[in-house]
Parts: sequence; structure tokens; C-alpha cells
Amino acid sequence: MTADTPLARESFRRLHPISVPRPMSQLPDRVWTVEDWDRIRRGYRARDMDEKWNIFVEDDVVFMHRGWTGYGVYEATFTPTPASGPAPATARGWRITSAVAEGDGERCRSKGDEYDCLMLELIISTIILGEPSTELRAGLVALTAAASGKSDVVPGVVEHSALGLRSGS
Repeated sequence: MTADTPLARESFRRLHPISVPRPMSQLPDRVWTVEDWDRIRRGYRARDMDEKWNIFVEDDVVFMHRGWTGYGVYEATFTPTPASGPAPATARGWRITSAVAEGDGERCRSKGDEYDCLMLELIISTIILGEPSTELRAGLVALTAAASGKSDVVPGVVEHSALGLRSGS
């Protein structure tokens, strides 16, 4: 398999579908470029235990599974956004038009809709696209601190726990 060959469900040893799909009421506003979508469609495979996510696409749905357990956590449906101007209309980008998160608290503890929305965008931006996503990372730390009731959370620990990355990676 080459770096340009998209990962598929069969590319992973074990995957478990989301057991209790919970529709997400908040979705990222971002429009990903056509080039971003091409990269997203290739997916991502965790290389070791410290990386947390396996990601693949079927049709226009991005599936995000935890790397160690194989549990599905997010599924996001992307839709092309037409370019403005004269016909023929071509996609100027892609946006998430619907998504579900794992609702089974035994598999994944939800910290709320805002957290899931942020995580969905952060996983795509940071894990797949390799963007620094500084504002999203700061939002992750703030939402985690608020959910825990602690003001002394360590950003690098929060990021590694959720994303499998060290701060600044």
C-alpha cells in the first residue's frame, strides 16, 4: 500500500462500530478545501500505542475509531460546498453536514456537544492534516478543565490523552 492509497475498513485489524449513535447538535463551521478533502479521504492509521486514532472514509463519511480499542467514536458526513459564480458549479470545499458520536458512556465518556464538535474538528485538523491547530488545542484544554472542575490541568497531558500527541506536535 502506498502513501496515496486510501485506508479502508479492511486496513485495520479490529474495528467496532458506534454502539449507541448520538446525533451531534453542534458541527464545525469550517469548510475544508478540495485538497484537504483529498488528504482526509486517505485516512490515518495509528503507528503505535501512543497514537490514539484510526480514521478512514467510506463514500463521504469519515469514521474515527480509537486506535487501541477499535471503538468507533465519531462518524461525520461531508458534503461538497458549491463554488459561487457561473455554471458549472464545482466544489470549492467540503463541510460536515451531519455527525454522530458514541453515546455509550462505557465506551466513551462524553463531555458535551461543544467538546464533541471541537474534537471532531481537532482530530481532522491535527491528526490527518498535521495542522498546529493552536486555538482548537487551547479550546480542548479549556473544555477539559471545565468538565473536570479543575483549573490546574496540564495542557500536554490533556492533548496526549485525547489526541495522542504532545503539545506542539
